[in-house]
Amino acid sequence: MNIPLPSHVALAVATRGDAVENVYYGSVAVCNTKGELLLAAGDCGFPMFTRSTLKPFQALPFVLDQGHIHLGFGPPDIALMCGSHSGEQRHVDAVATMLSRAGAAPAQLQCGCHLPLLYAACGLTPPTDFVPNVLHHNCSGKHAGFLAYCRIHGLPFATYLAPDHPLQRRIRSVLAAVARCPEDSLPRGTDGCGAPNYALPLRALATAYARLANERGGEFGTAFATLFDAMTGAPEMVSGRCRGDALLMQSAPGELVAKAGAEGMQALGMRGAGLGVALKISDGDPAALRAATAAVLEQLDLLPPDPDHALRRWKDVELCNHAGKLTGRLQAVVQLLRHPS
Repeated sequence: MNIPLPSHVALAVATRGDAVENVYYGSVAVCNTKGELLLAAGDCGFPMFTRSTLKPFQALPFVLDQGHIHLGFGPPDIALMCGSHSGEQRHVDAVATMLSRAGAAPAQLQCGCHLPLLYAACGLTPPTDFVPNVLHHNCSGKHAGFLAYCRIHGLPFATYLAPDHPLQRRIRSVLAAVARCPEDSLPRGTDGCGAPNYALPLRALATAYARLANERGGEFGTAFATLFDAMTGAPEMVSGRCRGDALLMQSAPGELVAKAGAEGMQALGMRGAGLGVALKISDGDPAALRAATAAVLEQLDLLPPDPDHALRRWKDVELCNHAGKLTGRLQAVVQLLRHPS
């Protein structure tokens, strides 16, 4: 098959002893709210699936229509709609409350269920008698928001994930406007939770996050501010304990919004700097994604100055075997270059 491929570059390298063992390829885009590509590494024009980095914009139609006001959703609920939560009790309880306010039941969520992300993230073993349910799914907050949108507009619950459902058509239209892309240029796929998902060039995703963090007024009114303030005000609802998005947002309270996605996606919006960043690690390796993210923040002078800060440790990680013996390192090698445009 003749399938076009992106022109990725090396973003991180793992060594074993003194030799390179793995090279992690990917791309990075840094844009402003106008969609201008300022700094780049690799291929910023190839469409890549946004996965969970899309969530703030999947929640955007609900916020635009004042759904959170109609149903009494507070900022932590909005953050949960935008998040990939860890399935902690606070997350499960909040989703259940959101569903109740929307006149919906857990059985109407179509995201499926999995073991809460909390256990893998924190290196914990789940209780032997623990049985997860649909509320533990990391996307259950997003799906509760979908049902809430349907409630305020009188739309059917049963087909809320169908691409031609009015909610999903609205999301696609809004996403295209935020990312400054023609709507018919967005390839569609199905996300792990069953929702329609779209591929965007990294420069378009970075533009969307720059606007989320910085744009106030205009065609989206106060909606970006509502989403940004909710996510940055309750980062633990966007992800959870031991998770990267919470750590990133806690490193610059009220200034940095962060949302990761499956298969090596990370998006960032910087309020003070007026920038958006989108990264992709081609093989989806999470440690390589963290290393590249930290290195990008350092090159933007946005990494916390404390040399012992956890984010600084992301970009140069000791690799040890099960006996605790040092075997190599994982190091970021990404180099952002100024884009000629």
